[in-house]
Amino acid sequence: MEAITGVFQSRDDAERVLREAQAAGVSSDRLTLLTPGSAAEINKEVEAVPVDTSEQPGMGKAIGALMGGGVGLTGGALLVALVPGVGPVTALGLLGAAILGAAGAVVGAEAGDKAENSMSRGMPEDEIFVYEDALRKGRSVVVGLADNDESAKRLRELFNSRGAESVDAAREQWWIGLRSTEESRYPQSGRNFNQDEKYFRMGFEAALHARTRCMEFDQVSAEMDAALADVKEQNPGVDVEKPFVHGYQRGREYYQRMCDENRKAA
Repeated sequence: MEAITGVFQSRDDAERVLREAQAAGVSSDRLTLLTPGSAAEINKEVEAVPVDTSEQPGMGKAIGALMGGGVGLTGGALLVALVPGVGPVTALGLLGAAILGAAGAVVGAEAGDKAENSMSRGMPEDEIFVYEDALRKGRSVVVGLADNDESAKRLRELFNSRGAESVDAAREQWWIGLRSTEESRYPQSGRNFNQDEKYFRMGFEAALHARTRCMEFDQVSAEMDAALADVKEQNPGVDVEKPFVHGYQRGREYYQRMCDENRKAA
């Protein structure tokens, strides 16, 4: 299963694409819309939308554990949660619950179990930090899980035709926003940023993987070592260790700073 993602400037555009994907036969439990909003906006939205009897079994209890509550929507339930480093986010359905949970939000035990069981394959844990950056910028994200190459192609074509920015393009924009700061700090390591950037960035991104980023360093050191070993294997004879490790450390600092800023703004 493969995650296909589109980043949209407006929520209206994202909702339109979501409906078109559903109309094209993509199962509702393989689609989600992630969109940012203030707590007041979300609470107003929750109160305004009528309950739909098609709400998925078990979601009611899970929604009760979420900030702001939730409402039934066609094809799923609207989830509302605080994402560390981002703020309040709404998401649709079990895939949305899985992504919010992986991003560190509390989504309720029952929803978490259902999401983990149904989305264990294809969950884009290595892309979630890109979604978070888009949400911080006020954009909306649509994610679809494709069962095969043909389904993936159709989703990409739909997203592209509606002006979506790809997750790879969004990742590049994220890095462009950080690059000058990281370049200015890097001489402190005694190394050349232009020469090391590729491997520094690999380490930085590895530290943002949803599986490990909230853990203490001694808990994730084995994960870092495994990721570093893969990079060494793919780049024989290249000095990758120092820039990768330095990037990993900076990635952890970056995520912690995002969370700290979010707590101060709350």
